[in-house]
Amino acid sequence: MELNGILTSGLTDTWEAAEGVAGLRTLFVNVAFVGHSATGYILVDTGLGNFAGSILQTSREWFGRPPAAIVLTHGHFDHVGNLKELMEEWPEVPVYAHPLELPYLTGLQDYPPADPAVGGGLMATVSPLYPHRGLHLGEGVHPLPEDGSVPGAKGWTWVHTPGHSPGHISLFRPTDKVLISGDAVITVKQESAFAVITQHKELHGPPAYFTTDWIEAEKSVRKLALLDPQMVIPGHGLPMAAPELSAQFAHLCKTFKELSVPSQGKFV
Repeated sequence: MELNGILTSGLTDTWEAAEGVAGLRTLFVNVAFVGHSATGYILVDTGLGNFAGSILQTSREWFGRPPAAIVLTHGHFDHVGNLKELMEEWPEVPVYAHPLELPYLTGLQDYPPADPAVGGGLMATVSPLYPHRGLHLGEGVHPLPEDGSVPGAKGWTWVHTPGHSPGHISLFRPTDKVLISGDAVITVKQESAFAVITQHKELHGPPAYFTTDWIEAEKSVRKLALLDPQMVIPGHGLPMAAPELSAQFAHLCKTFKELSVPSQGKFV
Protein backbone atom coordinates (compact mmCIF):
# COMPACT_ATOMS: atom_id res chain seq x y z
CA MET A 1 0.00 0.00 0.00
CA GLU A 2 1.52 3.32 -1.02
CA LEU A 3 -0.40 5.85 1.06
CA ASN A 4 1.90 8.65 2.09
CA GLY A 5 -0.01 11.85 2.79
CA ILE A 6 -3.42 12.56 1.30
CA LEU A 7 -4.48 11.19 -2.06
CA THR A 8 -7.48 13.09 -3.40
CA SER A 9 -9.99 11.47 -5.72
CA GLY A 10 -13.31 13.25 -6.20
CA LEU A 11 -15.43 13.00 -3.05
CA THR A 12 -13.04 10.62 -1.31
CA ASP A 13 -9.55 10.81 0.15
CA THR A 14 -7.33 7.95 1.25
CA TRP A 15 -4.62 8.27 3.87
CA GLU A 16 -2.27 6.25 6.03
CA ALA A 17 -2.13 7.39 9.65
CA ALA A 18 -0.01 4.70 11.34
CA GLU A 19 1.43 1.26 10.81
CA GLY A 20 -1.41 -0.94 9.60
CA VAL A 21 -4.01 1.84 9.89
CA ALA A 22 -5.33 3.50 6.75
CA GLY A 23 -8.50 5.38 6.02
CA LEU A 24 -10.99 6.48 3.41
CA ARG A 25 -13.05 9.66 3.66
CA THR A 26 -16.60 9.35 2.36
CA LEU A 27 -17.49 12.99 1.68
CA PHE A 28 -17.28 14.16 5.32
CA VAL A 29 -17.03 10.89 7.28
CA ASN A 30 -14.06 8.56 7.70
CA VAL A 31 -13.85 4.78 7.64
CA ALA A 32 -10.70 3.00 8.81
CA PHE A 33 -8.94 -0.13 7.59
CA VAL A 34 -6.94 -1.83 10.34
CA GLY A 35 -4.50 -4.61 9.47
CA HIS A 36 -2.41 -5.91 6.59
CA SER A 37 -3.03 -7.74 3.33
CA ALA A 38 -0.94 -10.71 4.52
CA THR A 39 -2.57 -11.19 7.92
CA GLY A 40 -6.09 -9.82 7.44
CA TYR A 41 -7.84 -6.62 8.43
CA ILE A 42 -11.04 -5.14 9.83
CA LEU A 43 -13.20 -2.27 8.63
CA VAL A 44 -14.16 0.33 11.24
CA ASP A 45 -17.48 2.00 10.35
CA THR A 46 -18.93 2.16 6.83
CA GLY A 47 -19.28 5.88 6.23
CA LEU A 48 -21.85 8.00 4.48
CA GLY A 49 -24.30 6.29 2.12
CA ASN A 50 -23.64 5.79 -1.61
CA PHE A 51 -19.96 5.04 -1.08
CA ALA A 52 -20.16 1.23 -0.92
CA GLY A 53 -18.44 1.00 -4.29
CA SER A 54 -15.51 3.10 -3.07
CA ILE A 55 -15.12 0.95 0.03
CA LEU A 56 -15.28 -2.28 -1.97
CA GLN A 57 -12.77 -1.01 -4.52
CA THR A 58 -10.38 0.19 -1.81
CA SER A 59 -10.64 -3.17 -0.04
CA ARG A 60 -9.85 -5.06 -3.23
CA GLU A 61 -6.93 -2.83 -4.17
CA TRP A 62 -5.32 -2.71 -0.74
CA PHE A 63 -6.09 -6.16 0.65
CA GLY A 64 -7.49 -8.37 -2.10
CA ARG A 65 -10.17 -9.87 0.11
CA PRO A 66 -13.05 -8.99 2.47
CA PRO A 67 -12.32 -7.92 6.05
CA ALA A 68 -12.34 -10.32 8.97
CA ALA A 69 -15.01 -8.14 10.62
CA ILE A 70 -16.81 -4.82 10.48
CA VAL A 71 -16.65 -2.95 13.80
CA LEU A 72 -18.99 -0.01 14.38
CA THR A 73 -18.09 2.88 16.66
CA HIS A 74 -21.84 3.64 16.73
CA GLY A 75 -24.89 3.45 14.51
CA HIS A 76 -25.59 7.00 13.35
CA PHE A 77 -26.54 7.27 9.69
CA ASP A 78 -23.18 8.65 8.55
CA HIS A 79 -21.27 5.74 10.10
CA VAL A 80 -23.50 2.89 8.86
CA GLY A 81 -24.51 4.37 5.51
CA ASN A 82 -23.08 1.52 3.43
CA LEU A 83 -23.50 -1.28 5.94
CA LYS A 84 -26.40 -3.12 4.31
CA GLU A 85 -24.73 -3.07 0.89
CA LEU A 86 -21.45 -4.33 2.33
CA MET A 87 -23.23 -7.09 4.26
CA GLU A 88 -24.82 -8.22 1.00
CA GLU A 89 -21.42 -8.24 -0.75
CA TRP A 90 -19.68 -9.87 2.23
CA PRO A 91 -22.33 -12.17 3.79
CA GLU A 92 -19.67 -14.12 5.71
CA VAL A 93 -18.24 -11.02 7.45
CA PRO A 94 -19.56 -10.49 11.01
CA VAL A 95 -20.57 -7.04 12.26
CA TYR A 96 -19.88 -5.96 15.85
CA ALA A 97 -21.10 -3.11 18.04
CA HIS A 98 -21.44 -2.31 21.73
CA PRO A 99 -24.45 -4.02 23.38
CA LEU A 100 -26.00 -0.61 24.21
CA GLU A 101 -25.93 0.26 20.50
CA LEU A 102 -27.68 -2.93 19.38
CA PRO A 103 -31.27 -1.63 19.86
CA TYR A 104 -30.55 0.99 17.18
CA LEU A 105 -29.15 -1.63 14.84
CA THR A 106 -31.82 -4.32 15.25
CA GLY A 107 -34.98 -2.30 14.69
CA LEU A 108 -35.91 -1.94 18.36
CA GLN A 109 -35.22 1.77 18.75
CA ASP A 110 -34.62 4.97 16.77
CA TYR A 111 -32.11 7.67 17.65
CA PRO A 112 -33.55 11.03 18.72
CA PRO A 113 -33.83 13.49 15.83
CA ALA A 114 -30.93 15.89 15.40
CA ASP A 115 -31.12 19.18 17.25
CA PRO A 116 -30.50 22.29 15.10
CA ALA A 117 -30.82 24.55 18.16
CA VAL A 118 -27.22 23.82 19.13
CA GLY A 119 -26.07 26.30 16.46
CA GLY A 120 -22.50 26.52 15.23
CA GLY A 121 -23.05 26.60 11.48
CA LEU A 122 -24.86 25.27 8.44
CA MET A 123 -24.27 21.58 9.21
CA ALA A 124 -26.18 22.02 12.46
CA THR A 125 -28.90 24.13 10.85
CA VAL A 126 -29.76 21.45 8.28
CA SER A 127 -29.34 18.56 10.73
CA PRO A 128 -33.11 17.86 10.98
CA LEU A 129 -32.74 16.46 7.46
CA TYR A 130 -30.27 13.81 8.64
CA PRO A 131 -31.76 10.30 9.02
CA HIS A 132 -32.18 9.10 12.60
CA ARG A 133 -34.09 5.86 12.16
CA GLY A 134 -32.49 2.68 13.43
CA LEU A 135 -31.45 -0.18 11.16
CA HIS A 136 -33.08 -3.61 11.04
CA LEU A 137 -30.04 -5.89 10.92
CA GLY A 138 -31.56 -8.55 13.15
CA GLU A 139 -29.06 -11.29 13.91
CA GLY A 140 -26.57 -9.82 11.45
CA VAL A 141 -24.91 -7.74 14.17
CA HIS A 142 -23.18 -9.09 17.28
CA PRO A 143 -22.13 -7.63 20.63
CA LEU A 144 -18.45 -6.89 21.08
CA PRO A 145 -16.58 -9.25 23.42
CA GLU A 146 -16.87 -8.26 27.09
CA ASP A 147 -13.10 -8.58 27.59
CA GLY A 148 -12.42 -5.49 25.46
CA SER A 149 -10.78 -7.36 22.59
CA VAL A 150 -11.54 -6.40 19.00
CA PRO A 151 -12.45 -9.36 16.74
CA GLY A 152 -10.03 -9.62 13.85
CA ALA A 153 -7.65 -6.97 15.21
CA LYS A 154 -5.02 -8.47 17.50
CA GLY A 155 -3.46 -5.98 19.88
CA TRP A 156 -6.41 -3.58 19.80
CA THR A 157 -8.94 -2.93 22.55
CA TRP A 158 -12.30 -1.21 22.46
CA VAL A 159 -13.15 1.53 24.95
CA HIS A 160 -16.72 2.48 25.85
CA THR A 161 -16.99 6.23 25.12
CA PRO A 162 -20.69 7.14 25.46
CA GLY A 163 -22.29 10.56 25.24
CA HIS A 164 -22.63 11.00 21.51
CA SER A 165 -24.65 7.79 21.63
CA PRO A 166 -25.22 5.27 24.45
CA GLY A 167 -23.07 2.52 22.97
CA HIS A 168 -20.38 4.59 21.30
CA ILE A 169 -16.91 3.02 21.36
CA SER A 170 -13.39 4.00 20.40
CA LEU A 171 -10.55 1.64 19.46
CA PHE A 172 -7.06 1.85 20.98
CA ARG A 173 -3.75 0.10 20.30
CA PRO A 174 -1.65 0.35 23.49
CA THR A 175 1.67 -0.58 21.87
CA ASP A 176 1.96 2.69 19.96
CA LYS A 177 -1.05 4.53 21.43
CA VAL A 178 -3.02 4.85 18.21
CA LEU A 179 -6.64 5.85 18.78
CA ILE A 180 -9.62 5.47 16.44
CA SER A 181 -12.05 7.80 18.15
CA GLY A 182 -15.24 7.64 16.11
CA ASP A 183 -17.20 10.73 17.13
CA ALA A 184 -16.08 10.86 20.78
CA VAL A 185 -13.47 13.38 19.67
CA ILE A 186 -13.09 14.73 16.15
CA THR A 187 -10.61 17.06 14.47
CA VAL A 188 -13.00 19.42 12.72
CA LYS A 189 -15.83 21.67 13.89
CA GLN A 190 -18.50 19.44 12.40
CA GLU A 191 -21.33 21.93 12.91
CA SER A 192 -19.67 24.34 10.44
CA ALA A 193 -19.90 23.65 6.70
CA PHE A 194 -16.89 25.91 6.11
CA ALA A 195 -14.75 23.94 8.55
CA VAL A 196 -15.90 20.66 7.00
CA ILE A 197 -15.06 21.85 3.48
CA THR A 198 -11.65 23.23 4.40
CA GLN A 199 -10.92 20.40 6.87
CA HIS A 200 -9.36 22.91 9.27
CA LYS A 201 -7.69 20.65 11.83
CA GLU A 202 -8.59 21.29 15.47
CA LEU A 203 -9.62 18.85 18.21
CA HIS A 204 -13.30 19.08 19.19
CA GLY A 205 -15.86 17.19 21.18
CA PRO A 206 -18.56 15.16 19.38
CA PRO A 207 -20.89 16.69 16.77
CA ALA A 208 -23.30 18.67 18.91
CA TYR A 209 -26.48 18.16 16.89
CA PHE A 210 -26.54 14.39 17.59
CA THR A 211 -24.98 14.30 21.08
CA THR A 212 -27.58 13.39 23.71
CA ASP A 213 -25.59 13.20 26.97
CA TRP A 214 -23.01 15.93 27.50
CA ILE A 215 -21.97 14.73 30.95
CA GLU A 216 -21.00 11.33 29.53
CA ALA A 217 -19.44 12.98 26.48
CA GLU A 218 -17.07 14.97 28.70
CA LYS A 219 -16.21 11.87 30.74
CA SER A 220 -15.39 10.05 27.49
CA VAL A 221 -13.07 12.84 26.32
CA ARG A 222 -11.22 12.71 29.64
CA LYS A 223 -11.03 8.91 29.50
CA LEU A 224 -9.41 9.08 26.07
CA ALA A 225 -7.02 11.84 27.13
CA LEU A 226 -5.79 9.66 30.00
CA LEU A 227 -4.75 7.04 27.43
CA ASP A 228 -2.19 9.59 26.18
CA PRO A 229 -2.83 8.83 22.48
CA GLN A 230 -0.02 9.65 20.09
CA MET A 231 -2.21 9.50 16.99
CA VAL A 232 -5.94 9.91 16.57
CA ILE A 233 -8.01 8.84 13.57
CA PRO A 234 -11.39 10.54 14.05
CA GLY A 235 -14.78 9.90 12.51
CA HIS A 236 -14.69 13.44 11.08
CA GLY A 237 -11.59 15.41 10.14
CA LEU A 238 -7.97 14.55 9.42
CA PRO A 239 -5.70 12.36 11.56
CA MET A 240 -3.73 14.25 14.22
CA ALA A 241 -0.47 13.24 15.92
CA ALA A 242 1.43 14.23 19.05
CA PRO A 243 2.75 16.62 20.22
CA GLU A 244 -0.03 18.71 18.65
CA LEU A 245 -2.58 16.09 19.72
CA SER A 246 -1.44 16.06 23.35
CA ALA A 247 -1.65 19.84 23.63
CA GLN A 248 -5.09 19.95 22.04
CA PHE A 249 -6.41 17.14 24.25
CA ALA A 250 -5.29 19.09 27.32
CA HIS A 251 -7.01 22.23 25.99
CA LEU A 252 -10.19 20.31 25.15
CA CYS A 253 -10.40 18.82 28.64
CA LYS A 254 -9.85 22.24 30.21
CA THR A 255 -12.42 24.08 28.09
CA PHE A 256 -14.95 21.34 27.30
CA LYS A 257 -17.92 22.91 29.08
CA GLU A 258 -17.22 26.37 27.67
CA LEU A 259 -16.37 25.49 24.07
CA SER A 260 -17.88 22.08 23.28
CA VAL A 261 -21.19 22.02 25.17
CA PRO A 262 -23.71 24.21 23.33
CA SER A 263 -25.34 27.04 25.24
CA GLN A 264 -28.76 25.85 24.11
CA GLY A 265 -30.48 22.74 22.84
CA LYS A 266 -32.82 20.03 24.05
CA PHE A 267 -30.01 17.80 25.40
CA VAL A 268 -28.12 20.51 27.27
